[in-house]
Amino acid sequence: MSVCCSLNRKVVSAIDNLNEWIGLVVSWCTLAMVVITFIIVMLRYIFDLGWIALQESVIYLHVLVFMWGAAYTLKHDGHVRVDIFYQRCSARGQAWIDCLGALFLLIPVCVFIAVSSWGYVADSWKILESSRNSGGLPGLFLLKSCILLMAVLLVLQGLSLFLSKLTFLIAPEQRVVD
Repeated sequence: MSVCCSLNRKVVSAIDNLNEWIGLVVSWCTLAMVVITFIIVMLRYIFDLGWIALQESVIYLHVLVFMWGAAYTLKHDGHVRVDIFYQRCSARGQAWIDCLGALFLLIPVCVFIAVSSWGYVADSWKILESSRNSGGLPGLFLLKSCILLMAVLLVLQGLSLFLSKLTFLIAPEQRVVD
């Protein structure tokens, strides 16, 4: 039991550290998005200038913030929860709900997203798709890959959630720190 809990702790810690690092990157992307938006507004209204690539960069950053930030938000329990039972449950009841939710809802939905978007992303990679706008950014295929990355990161964070809650249920004295 102790070896299993120790392994769980290491896996949970590795996944959580990865998503913490990604959360830090996302926070800088958010700052960059605000600064670039300010620059776009200033260029447009003061100098009557505009660049499509600069405007698309805000869209690219927006995608990164939401796609990469989803697992970080899950780690910090920041997603909207519409569960009238969860808040009334004991810690063990909440752990059961989290385990079953991760196992039967989160992970299957993420696998579905990855499988169903695989062809879409692969087709984009085949042609090295870029912006359809003249003067737009190249690398749209990289942006579309964020769909797959989001699914993988959410599956990993779901696994971390599952393992930490399972450890709490099986061996509360070996609890994995959230």
